[in-house]
Amino acid sequence: MPHESAVYTHGHHESVLRSHTWRTAANSAGYLLDSLLPHMQILDIGCGPGTITADLAALVPDGQVTGLEHAPEVLDQARATAAGRGLTNVRFAVGDVHALDYPDDTFCVVHAHQVLQHVGDPVQALREMRRVTRPGGIVAVRDADYSAMTWYPEVEGMTDWQQLYLRVARANGGEPDAGRRLHAWARQAGFDRSAVTATAATWCYHSPEERSWWSELWADRTVSSSYARIAVDGGHATAGELARIARAWREWGAQEDGWFAVLHGEILCRV
Repeated sequence: MPHESAVYTHGHHESVLRSHTWRTAANSAGYLLDSLLPHMQILDIGCGPGTITADLAALVPDGQVTGLEHAPEVLDQARATAAGRGLTNVRFAVGDVHALDYPDDTFCVVHAHQVLQHVGDPVQALREMRRVTRPGGIVAVRDADYSAMTWYPEVEGMTDWQQLYLRVARANGGEPDAGRRLHAWARQAGFDRSAVTATAATWCYHSPEERSWWSELWADRTVSSSYARIAVDGGHATAGELARIARAWREWGAQEDGWFAVLHGEILCRV
């Protein structure tokens, strides 16, 4: 059975978790919520700090949610998130989506948000997600598409950021344009075309507060996170080039007419 071969591009620097802890079921899994029932057993793959996981647990009060994470160091924060909300129907575990340590037909829903763009074999990951989902259940996946991200106004250095990110993520073994590929990967994983519903949704940052938050976290991530180290160590950029891109992010964030959109592909796959 294959195991993870890709490197997680972002790591868990504070600038990354600043973004991850903003995520909720409403702003990141809205396409799934109408399918949830109170008794469901859910596996949330790539749970990170657990904010989406906790929301899902609150939505299935008679069920159980398992948050699975490849990086164990972030799970203490996930457990604290669930405990702080008084949730007793959620647990967390370490695992690899390519080789899930669960029997066939275990879960009603298997969910993964911003995961398949970072894994070495997304088709194998979907096969495993399908295997552990009960007949009649759902595999739900949402991923960004970095080439489709767009912004206004054009600030010198922002396109350099986009192109650099694509190079670094692919050199790490991932596919940063996963969003547009999800439905095709699902068919390769064995889902019938008629069983896959493909949609798209966006995050949009426009207000002064949103622009400041989004630009600062990316500026910090560009120079201080694992992404920065990997970019330099891999020969993709120098520290000086990263500093220039971070300044571009801050310049864009200061634009009164600034606007940034993140496109996501989404799939609901019936098992």
